[in-house]
Amino acid sequence: MDIVTPGAANLGLFASAALALLLIPGPAVLYVVGRSLAQGRGAGLVSIIGIHTATLVHIAAAALGLSAVLAASALAFGLVKYAGAAYLIWLGLRKIFGPAEPMALGDMPSHDHKRLLRDGFIVNLLNPKTALFFLAFLPQFVEPERGHVAMQMAILGFIFVLLGLITDSCYALAAGSARHWLKNNATFLKSERYVTGALFIGLGVTAAFAGNQKK
Repeated sequence: MDIVTPGAANLGLFASAALALLLIPGPAVLYVVGRSLAQGRGAGLVSIIGIHTATLVHIAAAALGLSAVLAASALAFGLVKYAGAAYLIWLGLRKIFGPAEPMALGDMPSHDHKRLLRDGFIVNLLNPKTALFFLAFLPQFVEPERGHVAMQMAILGFIFVLLGLITDSCYALAAGSARHWLKNNATFLKSERYVTGALFIGLGVTAAFAGNQKK
């Protein structure tokens, strides 16, 4: 089967629109920044892989029409929405009230890659706004007369993921650099768990009540 893509003009418009949307900090970006500040650039980059692996799941769902089921069901939307929000809030509460992690002035705590991948994947997978975003956004750049609408949507989705990997990595590197500069600051070391925990809780509350926002 031949690979069918939207026309060059539509691809250019899509790439420009996607890049503009990705550069606006949203829940995924703030999550990556929080991880990078707390644990360094490497943790942020690994989290990005988890986030965009979940993005691929949302793209597949959109391409197959499964997102339409989520959009049509208020119950399904609510369950997934609040499950994702609760997970973010739980991460924040665990950070603030959990056992203190050992921290030396030159050695910030870190989690293993498996846990970072899992957390990033779950945070984005349980974000119904991402599924609804792709359902609403991708079809605008599909050209039905070319045929294979699902393939066109999948290709657009892969372009979005590629751009997202680039922009989110820039955020992670910038935040990680700031963390490296602050790692010997005693005040920062004492307040880091509260700042990071508050960030995750804020993301959870935002996800619960700002249902119409995009990524």
